[in-house]
Amino acid sequence: MNEPTWRKPAGVLAILLMLTLWAIGVAMLSPMVGGWHWVLQLAFYVAAGIAWLWVLPMRRMLLWMETGRWR
Repeated sequence: MNEPTWRKPAGVLAILLMLTLWAIGVAMLSPMVGGWHWVLQLAFYVAAGIAWLWVLPMRRMLLWMETGRWR
């Protein structure tokens, strides 16, 4: 069994902080997006959700939490 490291709790806190900031940013755009056609709203929120997974360093963060390496 491996010894627990500080990377996992620190990574979880960093992920929660990034998710919170991302959600606040998207929510701040909702008054503008709310006036769009529903298809455009759907596209926006799907793109924002995908961007959370790809633009932000989620994969690298999870890898770092597990191994201590970025790649």
